[in-house]
Amino acid sequence: MPELPDVVLYIEALKARVIGERLEHLHLLSPFVLRSVDPPIESIVSLTVRDVLRSGKRIVIVFDPSTRAGSSPRDEENLFLVIHLMIAGRLRWREPDQKAGIGTKLLLASLVMSNGTLFFTEASSKKRASMQLVRGRPSLAALERGGIEPLEATMAAFRDALTRENHTLKRALTDPRLFSGIGNAYSDEILHAARLSPLKLTRSLSDEEVERLRGATRDTLLLWIDRLRQDLAGRFPEKVTAFHDRMAVHGRFKQPCPVCGTPVQRIVYAANECNYCAKCQTGGRLLADRSLSRLLRDDWPKSIDDI
Repeated sequence: MPELPDVVLYIEALKARVIGERLEHLHLLSPFVLRSVDPPIESIVSLTVRDVLRSGKRIVIVFDPSTRAGSSPRDEENLFLVIHLMIAGRLRWREPDQKAGIGTKLLLASLVMSNGTLFFTEASSKKRASMQLVRGRPSLAALERGGIEPLEATMAAFRDALTRENHTLKRALTDPRLFSGIGNAYSDEILHAARLSPLKLTRSLSDEEVERLRGATRDTLLLWIDRLRQDLAGRFPEKVTAFHDRMAVHGRFKQPCPVCGTPVQRIVYAANECNYCAKCQTGGRLLADRSLSRLLRDDWPKSIDDI
């Protein structure tokens, strides 16, 4: 799922292309993609884009109703098209003379602007990606999950969010009610940078560990925003992925930790996995895998040295 750094890059690319442009046509190609009925989705056609915002992991395109001919006082409230990419949703931009080059089975919707077309795709049959249209800031705020912005939070706000409930660090960082925009991939990288176990409980952290985690959160997210921005060099993000060769632990099971060289370990659960370095983060202790450790029972290795 695209997370905060990926969404930031999407927003930067969209701002450079659609602000001040008019939506000429809107085509919904999947019956599952639209999750709202009022205001009607057709009401944004012929309107001009005023801004592009981020709301957690959602992308929000702001349309200005006052740009419609014969607009009324009610049209002073902006219309917000909220796009949630979920796991397999992606956005693609094509110039007017550029071929789409996208399989029709992937297409959910297309927004034909006055200067190009924005395609909304999903490479999954589960159809989790969505868009909905809301009117006014209060309606937009009602969609937010309540998590703090990790790049803006003070130490006090960060500590309050982190310790509001006593969960594992992995679960807390990825909870949108606590932290906005952090998911499975970057939580792995943050915890490795902070040298903290993903299963350590939030209320067991010392003040120094909380401060270390906050610093690692900011540094990791800013590092990857900068890296992705440099990689794109002004191009539209076409190959958004949760896996990068330069990541320290995420998606790098059995590969050497870039800090100590120890093979990266993982915990598999449901449809996700947690990646960590036993030497850097858990004092050499192997964390129990919910499936394999139960199968092996007493044969499950207790430390990284055992394997």
